[in-house]
Amino acid sequence: MRCSNAFTPFVIAALVALDPLPAGAQNNAAPPPPGIADKVQLCATCHGADGLPVVEKVPIIAGQHKSNLLTDLQDFRNGGRPSDLMGPIAKNLSRADIQALAAYFSAMPWPAYRDPSDAASITRVQALDVVEKCTSSCHREGFVGYASTPRVANQKLDYLIKTLSDFHDNKRPNMRSMTVLVRNLSDEDIAAMAHYLAGL
Repeated sequence: MRCSNAFTPFVIAALVALDPLPAGAQNNAAPPPPGIADKVQLCATCHGADGLPVVEKVPIIAGQHKSNLLTDLQDFRNGGRPSDLMGPIAKNLSRADIQALAAYFSAMPWPAYRDPSDAASITRVQALDVVEKCTSSCHREGFVGYASTPRVANQKLDYLIKTLSDFHDNKRPNMRSMTVLVRNLSDEDIAAMAHYLAGL
């Protein structure tokens, strides 16, 4: 299943049409506040009811840092991060909705996901000399992130490839520093980096 433009009308309608999640359905987390229960269920349509995404190229958001989730939702809402799917959804969220959703998902545990890396990818990433730049400036040791900088360790492999490629191709104008960092990487370098991060 793939989130696409054709899927957008459904998810927008679902903002007001879906029933709340049953208690404990979202990765054994506490039930969401009633005011955002329908929106949490909408998020689960792509991001997964157990915290693991169920469609391609969608990131894990359960357990992500609150400030990062806030920033991403705000960027989707104001167009700073273009997305045919998330843009229309975020435009229907109030500031209070965004705060509540970020608080809810950040309080969840990071799901058990790891896509073991291969030796060739690890060797290639070490040769690129980018790990220290990433960890010392933003993503911290182990790529666990901090505040508005996302955790990328054990993030979904297909999403990592997509987002690194988007930075490389200047499709993510909201984070110029990342574009500068990866613009000289090849497709093979990006794939190796994604495998490395997913397998941490």
